[in-house]
Amino acid sequence: MSEAVEVLLVEDDPADVELTLRALNRHNLANRVRTARDGAEAIEYLFGGGPPPKVVLLDLKLPKVNGLEVLRHLKADARTHRIPVVMLTSSREAPDIEEAYKLGANSYIVKPVEFEAFVKAVSDLGLYWLLLNEPPTH
Repeated sequence: MSEAVEVLLVEDDPADVELTLRALNRHNLANRVRTARDGAEAIEYLFGGGPPPKVVLLDLKLPKVNGLEVLRHLKADARTHRIPVVMLTSSREAPDIEEAYKLGANSYIVKPVEFEAFVKAVSDLGLYWLLLNEPPTH
């Protein structure tokens, strides 16, 4: 049996992947992270029959399939619609925010530009969704 994946990080920027993993590592959460580098890879993972993640950290601007399309697929399927999705993106555009929530995003966070602020935001995210949040039972 494979180890449970608690976080699916969908991010194409290697620097943001590294920062996110570093932030999660501060609370010993990084060992349970699976990374998808584009939207198609995220969809393949989510619907490939493996264990579902506890939370998805989803970038908006992705190659192949954008983050809103990944979100649309996730929330439209009975197998995955309860997985919390946190949009973690650089876009502050109102239409992006509105569409993400309309499609079922649980949270929308604009990536802080400053290193320490970014690390704190991701650390707080990990602590909340993995340790504090009580998901519904299946």
